[in-house]
Amino acid sequence: MRDLAPSTSYDATRLRVAGYFDGTATRVWERLTSDAPVSRIRQTVREGRDTMRALMLGQLPEDLRGARVLDAGCGTGAGAAALAARGAEVVAIDISPKLVGIAEARLPEGLRGRVDFRAGDMLDPALGTFDAVLAMDSLIYYTRPDLEAALTELSARAGRVVFTVAPRTPLLMGMWHIGRVFPRADRSPVMIPQDWRRMQVPGLSRVGRVSRGFYISECLKVAA
Repeated sequence: MRDLAPSTSYDATRLRVAGYFDGTATRVWERLTSDAPVSRIRQTVREGRDTMRALMLGQLPEDLRGARVLDAGCGTGAGAAALAARGAEVVAIDISPKLVGIAEARLPEGLRGRVDFRAGDMLDPALGTFDAVLAMDSLIYYTRPDLEAALTELSARAGRVVFTVAPRTPLLMGMWHIGRVFPRADRSPVMIPQDWRRMQVPGLSRVGRVSRGFYISECLKVAA
């Protein structure tokens, strides 16, 4: 396992992604993750994310009473609410304070005592240990070495880690190369496609892929 201090490249990516989601993307994600009407393209992303969330939750028991679960990259809080509804004690963390604020406001009143919302780094060792970690689309911006190191740290503090990566499909690779030609100031954080079979993480296995229009994501897990 690498040193608990995040690498320079991990920190740089984390700060860049945080700036994006706390800036121009906040309203987009607030609307995308609501019931408000969206474009046909964004509707496919919404549907894909809903399907992926269900797939990831399916890797955990229906009854999570007594379990402590980390929602790593909680966004606007749909996953945290679902985990809490199953009885889990949830730590929901995101690098975007604005998204955390939206998640807190959306959490149903009856679940408020079960979710501890925080803004910060999912790898912070002060978060403690967990029975499980869910990281939906929150690790897709990192290089393979940083991704592998993050998973090693998370799995050392949890019995199971369920997460997503952007798979190396022709469509996503094309989008990745196009994104690299834009001026740096105009770029949103670009996901880094991964071939999960080349990842060096003990206990890693594939769960499945969700492909819905413009949403393509691979679900993987690391189990002790």
